[in-house]
Amino acid sequence: MEKRDLKSMELLELTEFVKEMGEKPFRAKQLYQWMHVKLASSYDEMTNLPMEFREKLKETSFYTSLKTVRMLRSGIDGTRKYLFSLGDGNIIESVLMKYNHGNSVCISSQVGCRMGCRFCASTLDGLTRNLTAGEMLDQIYRIQASIGERVSNVVVMGSGEPMDNYENLLRFIRLLSDENGLHISQRNITVSTCGLVPRIRQFAREGLSVTLALSLHAPDDEVRKTLMPVANTYSLSEVLPACREYYEKTGRRLTFEYSLVRGVNDNLEEARKLFELLKDMHGHVNLIPVNPIKERDYRQSGREAVERFRDYLEKKGINVTIRREMGRDIGGACGQLRKSYLKKDEEGQL
Repeated sequence: MEKRDLKSMELLELTEFVKEMGEKPFRAKQLYQWMHVKLASSYDEMTNLPMEFREKLKETSFYTSLKTVRMLRSGIDGTRKYLFSLGDGNIIESVLMKYNHGNSVCISSQVGCRMGCRFCASTLDGLTRNLTAGEMLDQIYRIQASIGERVSNVVVMGSGEPMDNYENLLRFIRLLSDENGLHISQRNITVSTCGLVPRIRQFAREGLSVTLALSLHAPDDEVRKTLMPVANTYSLSEVLPACREYYEKTGRRLTFEYSLVRGVNDNLEEARKLFELLKDMHGHVNLIPVNPIKERDYRQSGREAVERFRDYLEKKGINVTIRREMGRDIGGACGQLRKSYLKKDEEGQL
């Protein structure tokens, strides 16, 4: 018999599972609280559950609990980068960013990624597999347990394309925002996508109130295709109407992520095109000075170019922020730490 994935179950599913085992329904609520409120790392911590019940759980289900392989802490801003080991030995990474308004965690949704964006280290080795909802949740749980403080904001913007792991993403959001669990408001959850149009439109119909962030990175298809292979499948004339539909159905302001690459997409002509593209969209632009990765020859735009780009958009009435660089001294960009860890592992240096 195939073991059930306990941490990915919603409360009603868990209640049915517990009843099938011959246990009283209230045991499901206790079990759910141990997983999603008390953040237990194993069955053995669940001391108010009978030993016999815990043994049955071990026989019929598996319990997702990530193991911290490495944690790096930035000496600049306190950002923490975690490498976690999954039950099958795969490695993923997550980031804790500490702000005045609270703790924000950036999680991975896949082991690797198959989207192939040219400036991202996550995609260099392709996609290994999707993460389960429980594996996505437990990144947050292990980090919250390790710092002893509440996580208030979550961005699904680490390794992987969330919309390429759609059903697990939905389950993750429902569990994370469930009033019986951590109960993080959906308004404090951001999901990033490189622009999978059918999934964006489907996401708009789910009745959620999360923020949608589009990885845009270029103001036209010609430049975007050089940076993001997905642009060969979905043009901006398809992507932006899908984003507009998300805004119309949810009322949630959109975020447009724009990584500035020196000499590629950071001049004022690009800024002008970007204004024309987004002037009727309900959102804001998040400018990101690209993090250089040694496997690519892209270089970060200079501060003057970044500010000139921002100033142009602001004068045109576009709301713009420049993303604060967090954890630069610990390989803060997506996939960098995992990539270096795996390389050392292959070379037998661990």
